[in-house]
Amino acid sequence: QVQLVESGGGLVQPGGSLRLSCAASGSIFSIYTMGWYRQSPGKHRELVAAITNGGSTNYADSVKGRFTISRDNVKNTVYLQMNSLKPEDTAVYYCKVECRIGITTPRGAYWGQGTQVTVSS
Repeated sequence: QVQLVESGGGLVQPGGSLRLSCAASGSIFSIYTMGWYRQSPGKHRELVAAITNGGSTNYADSVKGRFTISRDNVKNTVYLQMNSLKPEDTAVYYCKVECRIGITTPRGAYWGQGTQVTVSS
């Protein structure tokens, strides 16, 4: 029904930058909020940043001023630009998309497969 393909993770040194992408495809009628979450070993999955279809954004306090979320509504893609990365940013990053697959279907949440981000010297 809905497929999410993430890319852009990898290994980066502290202070470096990465850009994550998440493209949604399939039987999508309308997309609402798109977001990025992360999970590191032994911790709960946490919200990193989210953006509504109106362009409003929300960030975790730990990434404010360093990360920027954006979206391309034509490409059904959400991005996360991560600057000034710190070792504590190391985690698996997941995208989440809220969308409808039909005009009469309720809104549903779909998750990407996750992409590893490792910040280390």
